[in-house]
Amino acid sequence: MKVGVIISSNDAETCWNALRYANFCLGQKDEVKVFLTGKGVEYQKISTEKFNTIEQTEKILQTGGKILACGICVKSRNQEGTEMCPINTMKDMYKIIKESDKVVTF
Repeated sequence: MKVGVIISSNDAETCWNALRYANFCLGQKDEVKVFLTGKGVEYQKISTEKFNTIEQTEKILQTGGKILACGICVKSRNQEGTEMCPINTMKDMYKIIKESDKVVTF
């Protein structure tokens, strides 16, 4: 199954749970793509010891998942694209939604 995960929250626990869900899906042998939009692009800045979003993202990338981020959302927060928050477009989000069997939003 192809799973799309859309994250638009900058709440540490919400982002952490979304990323944990993505990792669970990867463990089920699903194809997973995560798209960060709006406040969701801040997920690295809000990582805590309890809700370690960076650790969850590293697991996603190591197991074949993809992370994409809205470039305008990243730039509007004076951030730069990184491997864990790469610059993409709404077209990429559209493609994830169109190609996914299931889409979950957080």
